[in-house]
Amino acid sequence: MKTRPDQTYQAVVAAPGFCLGVQCDNDEITGIDFLEPRPEQAPTTPLAAEAVRQLKAYIADPGFTFGLPLRPAGTTFQRRVWAQISAIPTGQTDTYGQLAKSLKNAARAVGQACGANPYPVVVPCHRVVATGGAGDKKLGGFARERGGFLLDVKRWLLTHENKQFDLAPTRQPG
Repeated sequence: MKTRPDQTYQAVVAAPGFCLGVQCDNDEITGIDFLEPRPEQAPTTPLAAEAVRQLKAYIADPGFTFGLPLRPAGTTFQRRVWAQISAIPTGQTDTYGQLAKSLKNAARAVGQACGANPYPVVVPCHRVVATGGAGDKKLGGFARERGGFLLDVKRWLLTHENKQFDLAPTRQPG
């Protein structure tokens, strides 16, 4: 999810304070990266154009439901974590610890799987927060970072989805 200077994108979408770089082939999205603000890049493929349409729809309306074809990626465990994350409703959060408990694994492993998510926003790893602490410590990390630009992106995404959000987990264990 980090910017790679040598990365080629099939589109770049602007959001408030950051951009999203879309990587795809003709059939599947292969990755989405958070990028520092930069000019938008027009889509170079029909699928990139659809990704741009859907990402802009989400930026306009956080309740938008994505329907992009994502290339299968990650380990079996990572895919299980991403499936759990995808089930967290818009405007709600869950904790690394609670996800770990439901997956019978460690919170650190869940955090590492979140950091390896190749499809941020579409697979909403920003909805996973830390159990204890306050402020930024409650946010936990984001995209394998503990502060700075990417934590600002996580804060914006959570606020965008729920103007009243207080960083407390809002999803009931189940």
